[in-house]
Amino acid sequence: MDFSKVVGTLDQGFNWFIGLGGAAMMFVIITLLSLAFGVKLSRAFEGGLRMAMALTGMSAVISLLTTAFGPALKSFVSFTGLHLSISDLGWAPIAVITWSSLYTLYFAFICIVTNLVMLALKVTNTLNVDLFNIWNVSILGLLINWSSGGNFFLMSVFVVFIYALMLFNADAMKPTINDLLGYDETNITTTAHPELLVTPVVVLLDRLISRIFPIIDKYDFDAETLNKKIGFLGSKGAIGAYLGVFVGLLGRQDAPHIFTLAFTAGVALELFGIVGDWFGPAIEPLSEGISSFMERRMHGRKLYVAIDWPILASRAEIWAVANILAPILLIIAMVLPGNNVLPLGGIILTVLAPALLIGTRGKVMRMTIIGVIMIPLFLWAATLIAPFLTQTSKVMGVFPAGLSKNEMFSAVDSDPIEKMLALLFGNAAKTLDWKLILGSIVALVVYVALFVWYVRTLRKEALTLGDGKSGAASTQENLGNAAIQNRDGEVVEHREQGAADSASQSGMKASVQARLKSKARSLLPQSSCSVKASLRNRLRSSRTPAMTTIG
Repeated sequence: MDFSKVVGTLDQGFNWFIGLGGAAMMFVIITLLSLAFGVKLSRAFEGGLRMAMALTGMSAVISLLTTAFGPALKSFVSFTGLHLSISDLGWAPIAVITWSSLYTLYFAFICIVTNLVMLALKVTNTLNVDLFNIWNVSILGLLINWSSGGNFFLMSVFVVFIYALMLFNADAMKPTINDLLGYDETNITTTAHPELLVTPVVVLLDRLISRIFPIIDKYDFDAETLNKKIGFLGSKGAIGAYLGVFVGLLGRQDAPHIFTLAFTAGVALELFGIVGDWFGPAIEPLSEGISSFMERRMHGRKLYVAIDWPILASRAEIWAVANILAPILLIIAMVLPGNNVLPLGGIILTVLAPALLIGTRGKVMRMTIIGVIMIPLFLWAATLIAPFLTQTSKVMGVFPAGLSKNEMFSAVDSDPIEKMLALLFGNAAKTLDWKLILGSIVALVVYVALFVWYVRTLRKEALTLGDGKSGAASTQENLGNAAIQNRDGEVVEHREQGAADSASQSGMKASVQARLKSKARSLLPQSSCSVKASLRNRLRSSRTPAMTTIG
């Protein structure tokens, strides 16, 4: 057998498969993987088809947005002189790129193995079934692979490292999530979403605010009331419309184009959410198969089940702060040194608001201040990863339609710190520059130290919270016991009263009988028959309570 022919045939087959496009590839892969994990054929087919539809739909929405905004953005850059030449298309293009890559399946495999090993070693209690969001980890692996020149080992180690931190974070956040959402101790729901890896920074800044300006909590307000007052004017569609008008005016567009931009941006931001919701059901059959596979091997052990971050979306603070930060993000983007990204698709910072909620326990003023401080991290990260996203999308054939070949795009999205670390580590491994290597070591030490401090802090808070709940439960129990004792006391009192009444009644009867006997002695000279009859009748009647009136 000619080995070179076999390799050549396999290579042709692989290239043909890649040539089908990301949507078709994932349709086949998701279907086959689901079947491999014991999912029924109909459900496996459903998952594969939904994934293909989600990828195709998201590409269409991206194309809609970029086609409409392309000319206005060019005019904006030329007229203002600002170098915001990178279009922010939100998380969608990253999801399309990663799910169109076979590396994502490899990352999913090693992450599942990591989860199993950590559960077996009992270093985590979290089973992460949110398989779709593996793309957030995949982008980190692809970044480090790209920047390192193809260092497969470093890429794999970094992905496992980040995924392990996600599981540790899910464990640490669980008591806080229970407190915020009103879950009891039997609830098993948590989240391991990688966007929450910025929570250590939020907690650190929250502690600094507590030391420097603790009085700020007096000015906090109710987020739910704010959301009700804003209503539709704070929705994704409305914010998209404002953004379209803003970009149109800055780009000196005429009135028809400004209206078109406003309506197109409103539609696009709404569709991002709608089409984005398709990904969850698409990966659900495979997640169910993997969950069943893992649970069968856990022998009935109680686990936390990690799902997507929207379990936190019921808290009004998230949406209030996201609305507040949207215009602030635009202003900061225009003046921030080192930023070249104009926020569009990621204008609503749902990649930051959940971490703000957990880190501050829902204090809106603190969430807003810390959010403003952290916005530059997201803009800088988006600027740094733009070359990778642009080049990779061209190679994979998923470059957004509507953008010229020389334009770059990016995403104001989750994991900004981890993305910068991936690029730093990759460049250090590629160049072997001692400054980059030293910088990588220092950055890693600081990152790990902050995470360890954060986990310990949350554990202490959990103990305090547990003590508070135990104290409340103990107080309730004592109150219950006191009530029982009072009821018992009443019963005893009634019993004592009954005994006293009985003793009093017996005393009355004895007294009456003695008096009757005395009167009988005085009647002895009379007829004995009449006396006996009289005594017998009186004694018989004295055995009833009515005897209290005799005498």
